[in-house]
Amino acid sequence: MKRGEIFDKMEKVFRDVFDLDEVTLSDATTADDYDEWDSLSHIQLVVALEKAFGIRFTSREIMSWKNVGELVDSIQSRV
Repeated sequence: MKRGEIFDKMEKVFRDVFDLDEVTLSDATTADDYDEWDSLSHIQLVVALEKAFGIRFTSREIMSWKNVGELVDSIQSRV
């Protein structure tokens, strides 16, 4: 799956989890960029992304992400 396709699918998940009309993600996007992105919504987001992409992340992997780009790298390595 190409990065652009992953970003498109992720933006839909982010909109659903954060209940937002518009989400624009980039490699540099972090939780600081969205007020709605707190520790609870982070867990909901990870679960929703796992379901959307049909994958499972390890705890170590989840803790290592510093931005959306690293999350996309994790997804891309599995799909």
